[in-house]
Amino acid sequence: MYHRYVKPKKSLGQHFLKDFSVAEKIASTLPAGTGLPTLEVGPGTGILTQFLLKTQDLKVVELDRESVACLTKRFPELKGKIIEDDFMQLDLRRLFESMFMVIGNYPYNISSQIFFKVLEHRDIIPVCSGMVQKEVAERLASGAGKKSYGIISVLLQAWYDIEYLFTVEPEVFDPPPKVRSAVIRMTRNSRQSLGCDENAFRNVVKTAFNQRRKTLRNSLKSMLENKKDIAALPVFDRRPEQLSVEAFIELTNLL
Repeated sequence: MYHRYVKPKKSLGQHFLKDFSVAEKIASTLPAGTGLPTLEVGPGTGILTQFLLKTQDLKVVELDRESVACLTKRFPELKGKIIEDDFMQLDLRRLFESMFMVIGNYPYNISSQIFFKVLEHRDIIPVCSGMVQKEVAERLASGAGKKSYGIISVLLQAWYDIEYLFTVEPEVFDPPPKVRSAVIRMTRNSRQSLGCDENAFRNVVKTAFNQRRKTLRNSLKSMLENKKDIAALPVFDRRPEQLSVEAFIELTNLL
């Protein structure tokens, strides 16, 4: 097993997947035959990479020098396609001339940041899938009315359809994480415009959920100071987790 030759580094949030059947299942979450190139984030020693190479035009980005050396030795066909860098620092528009897909067994400590970077590039990333902490997967895919529904749910679901695909147990990793994992897939929806100011939308969503136990009338108090004419509307009796993406768009326009 190649993962034995690279020591998992806690500082990089590394937990190497060692179950080939799980890796193959993750690789299959991306559609084949799209003609789009694929970027794998944090391939480690390449357990997922080996399956992706069978169906995808692949580039990989890996920060860990030890893992890069392992990948270079193991996959000669990746010559010139291994980017030794931090995904969060990459200029994706320079790396790819047009649309591409993203996949990975994402480092749990920065998975939310990765998805927000994907969101910033939604015009060129139609599909993103991979493995994250179960709790994060539930938040990403959660619908309105659920406890796990929050800021990241609303902001990403405004632009992507998000599916919770399957759960992965800790024992298939080296070292085993203290949490369960899950695989999700994000597919760009048909929305071309929010129909409201995007910065205002983000601000409303974040402000509302920062005091999620309060009604919107209380959590959005600062935004309602000069709008007493709308403050009495029934929508402000609700809590943020009760509002769908569309309802948040309407609320943003209202404010």
